[in-house]
Amino acid sequence: MENVWDYPRPPALEPVAKPVRIVFAGRTIAATHASFRVLETSHPPVFYLPPDCFTGCTLEPASGSSFCEWKGRARYWTIRAGGRSAERAAWSYPDPTPRFAAIADYLAVYAGAMEACFVGDDAVTPQPGGFYGGWITPDLIGPFKGVPGSMGW
Repeated sequence: MENVWDYPRPPALEPVAKPVRIVFAGRTIAATHASFRVLETSHPPVFYLPPDCFTGCTLEPASGSSFCEWKGRARYWTIRAGGRSAERAAWSYPDPTPRFAAIADYLAVYAGAMEACFVGDDAVTPQPGGFYGGWITPDLIGPFKGVPGSMGW
């Protein structure tokens, strides 16, 4: 078991040993054995997948951006597959800070916007709150940032 309160701040970046898979519009839109996860105190990990593993969909630039004090400026993506679309369902860092250079152009996806996301054989639960993009797996212990009343954490 991993307790998210044991994760560091500033966040850490680590490769993921297990396969990661995303399902949307009835099909696997991304699958890889080459992802990374970002670990930050009180947050479930955010998984970043290489762009070339998104073979079952199209990715279109979406409006807006955001800024992370640790990773830099993010851009957003709309995912389209099987006649469906998920607006601003993914984000990436085209020019991340040196500490996160390994995830340049890798994509993170909001699990709640997809039909299912898997780490190994485990289906993930989206991080609560809609703003954060962490993936909760059965081996994580919270409480997790994003639940009601956690904005001041």
